[in-house]
Amino acid sequence: MKKISMLLFGFFAAFAMNAQTVNDPVIMKINGKNITRSEFEYSFNKNNSDGVIDKKSVEEYVPLFVNFKLKVAEAENQRIDTLSNIRKELDSYKEQMVIPTLVDSAFIEREALKTYNNTASRFEGQDLLTASHILMLLNQNATSAEDAAAKNRIDSIYNVLKNVSASQLPEKFAELAKEKSDDKGSAQRGGALGQFGKGMMIPDFETVAYSLKAGEMSQPFKSTVGYHIIYMTDRHPFESYEFHHDNIIKFLEQRGIREASANAFVDSISKMKNVSRSTVIDELLNDVFEKDSEAKYLSQEYYDGTLMYEVTKKDVWDAAQQDEAGQQAYFNANKKNYAWDAPRFCGIVIHAKDAATMSSVKKLLKNAAVEEDYAKVATSLNNDSVKLVRVEKGIFKQGDNSNVDNLVFKQKTELKPMKDYPVTEVYGKVSKAPRSYKDVRGQVTTDYQNSKESAWVEELKKKYSVEIYDDVVKTVNNH
Repeated sequence: MKKISMLLFGFFAAFAMNAQTVNDPVIMKINGKNITRSEFEYSFNKNNSDGVIDKKSVEEYVPLFVNFKLKVAEAENQRIDTLSNIRKELDSYKEQMVIPTLVDSAFIEREALKTYNNTASRFEGQDLLTASHILMLLNQNATSAEDAAAKNRIDSIYNVLKNVSASQLPEKFAELAKEKSDDKGSAQRGGALGQFGKGMMIPDFETVAYSLKAGEMSQPFKSTVGYHIIYMTDRHPFESYEFHHDNIIKFLEQRGIREASANAFVDSISKMKNVSRSTVIDELLNDVFEKDSEAKYLSQEYYDGTLMYEVTKKDVWDAAQQDEAGQQAYFNANKKNYAWDAPRFCGIVIHAKDAATMSSVKKLLKNAAVEEDYAKVATSLNNDSVKLVRVEKGIFKQGDNSNVDNLVFKQKTELKPMKDYPVTEVYGKVSKAPRSYKDVRGQVTTDYQNSKESAWVEELKKKYSVEIYDDVVKTVNNH
């Protein structure tokens, strides 16, 4: 019986696997790795969605996708995915995918209640107060004369306020607070201090405040910072947890409580199973993938993209950028692609403090061996405290720079001296065509990188096996 059960289990497992293969067949195999039609479709549809200018057909996209996967295969062969910085980046991305899906409501409620209890305990059962004040500021080292003057000022304000009717008192208090109070922060709000509770104000102030009923005004009193008058707007007991619940939750969410709850959940699983945090994240991520195939392919895309970028940067882009001899050779072989439509001025525009300084600069420039040294030589008269010369360096075509247009191309343009540097001259040569790759470095570097990348991809095609199943390609987005 046991043997029959095992046979049946094997049959159903094989049936399920076969059904999955039929529903999502392999569309290609790169370096022995199967790539399903759904993964290809995800990439194709994402990169050919509405708004994409250079849309590709499925047939046009296949070789682009293959080239992408070949670079990933090379990165994995070089074990770039095991480098600590790459591992850290990939693990961080996994957490970004998993953490938002994990919200421990019980954890959040516990933290909310803890926040409430901590706040409530600080008030020791005392009321919450809402009050305003007027302050005559007094230095702790004030003389008796200064003290008396502050006392007279607060008393005079109090004498005005005590003769105001109860209904008009809040308005008059706010008016005088704005005009007279030395607490400029609260004065702008009519003396309003907002809501506060026990332990939130200096003791002298707090003692008087808690002696007042709502609608009452204190007599002038002295604290460690000066003389005050308090008007009590409202007071009531600290409300229940239920009353504050929603605001506490909002407060905690603004401070990342959901992420904290998810991290606490992951850490608890890690501790319980005695496995690493990354292992737990991988397990949870697989659960996400089972429910959301788009998340699965988004994660794969990030993994592939990270590896592809790193290996291409290392083997092609950086290598090409550092290969000056290679760039010069590429320029020499493709000069016609870099021809200028008009002559260019190759040199510097010099702005000097005065004519004598410009004369000194020109003498120095006669000894400059190469164009790259012009700017350095011209500014050698400067020091840390005095800047006698300013320089603009570049390759200028007509229309790029008004000074070059006037002094080099003899156009009727206005000379535009730099502020505080009234004397302007140019130094350099006019060239009809680029003299070396450095004159068109940006274009040459990009083209050279692209050339090296194309050759590199051709090598990868020879290095790794590629199998494409055309019958499945024909079913993309059509099944």
